[in-house]
Amino acid sequence: MDAAEALHATQLFADLPDHELRELVEMSELIDLPAGQLLIREGTDGDAFFVIVSGEVEVTKRSGDGALPLARLGPGGIVGEMAVIEGRPRNASVTAVGPVEVLRVPSDALLRVLERPASALVILRTVMQRLRSTEALLREREKLAGLGTLAAGLAHELNNPAAAAARSVRALADALTVSEAQADLMPRPPVDAAQPRSALERADRIEAVVALGADHEAATALVDAGWTAEALGALPPLVHRRLAAEASVHQLLGELGMAVGRISEVVASVKGYAYLDQAPMQRVDVRVGLGQTLVILRHRLGGIGVVSELADDLPEIEAYGSELNQVWTNLIDNAIDAMDGRGTLAISAARESQDGVRVSICDSGAGIAEEMRERLFEPFATNKPPGEGTGLGLHVSHTVVARHGGRIEVDSAPGRTCFTVILPGDRS
Repeated sequence: MDAAEALHATQLFADLPDHELRELVEMSELIDLPAGQLLIREGTDGDAFFVIVSGEVEVTKRSGDGALPLARLGPGGIVGEMAVIEGRPRNASVTAVGPVEVLRVPSDALLRVLERPASALVILRTVMQRLRSTEALLREREKLAGLGTLAAGLAHELNNPAAAAARSVRALADALTVSEAQADLMPRPPVDAAQPRSALERADRIEAVVALGADHEAATALVDAGWTAEALGALPPLVHRRLAAEASVHQLLGELGMAVGRISEVVASVKGYAYLDQAPMQRVDVRVGLGQTLVILRHRLGGIGVVSELADDLPEIEAYGSELNQVWTNLIDNAIDAMDGRGTLAISAARESQDGVRVSICDSGAGIAEEMRERLFEPFATNKPPGEGTGLGLHVSHTVVARHGGRIEVDSAPGRTCFTVILPGDRS
């Protein structure tokens, strides 16, 4: 890509006539930067902006004693233009990731372009569009933050009654066991009766008990408690009813215990997912976050099978745990959408180089359309029908991963699409 093509690839100058692009290039300067070279320092005056011709740069912002990664930009990317237009100091730093060639466009060159009404209108329209997109993105993120706060409140409110219900179920089960133990006259299920070996054998046993006069629900409870028609046949019908009542109580307690356990599991996953009452930056095991995300999205899986391959030696990484969980949510949610209720969701996590991690989320859907691949991480880019997607999920995910100093790779073909997130370990 030459300098003129690089300018034309930017959103800011995409609609400028060719002759004005060439004039802008003539007033500008091509600069080669080695890996690690600082291009823009945060807080300095904005006397020029830069267009990336080749290579890649990283945008960072000071945060405490460190630098917070914001984004990575490749050919056609533009940095520093808002400081020039607004006449304010730089609000971020830009560093070459590898060897980079950039076009330095001085502020007076931009002002000369702006002197022409038609060109000024094109650039003004582009700037306004970017501001509207940014404003809409911020509004959407505020909504997501509000939903996170609501989820946090619900988790706190549900946790106590769920825990109390679980304690009550255990206490009731213990009390019932003691009561039955004291009822010496009541017979117990035969200890040598084998459990049904199949659903068909279970159904046959239930029908045999029904033939003794029990209704189907009572017969089911008796069979599940270990009774057989042969053992019950030696007992009077009145005892059958008492035994059926006891078996039903135990069955209902088991179902209630499972339901309360499910509530507790979801509440624990929401609390862990949002990293409630924890520091925002901490040591994170991505396997835990992936598991919590699957619990929260389990209701959406339907007929989709899940295959997980999570390495045992996966290192913990320094990360914003709740933000990474948002990445897993976006990628898994998109994968589920791509399969229309049937297929296989494959999730793997492995060690990357020394202490980093590599997470892949793959689906067996139709794949990503060719025209969407180059726009995947742009804000509001979506191929979903109106009202079914904001087009922000992948953009937010890309921003979060870049903030952690990582990257997202995409490999898509009909029948298999994989998003791979590569995150570094210790970045100190």
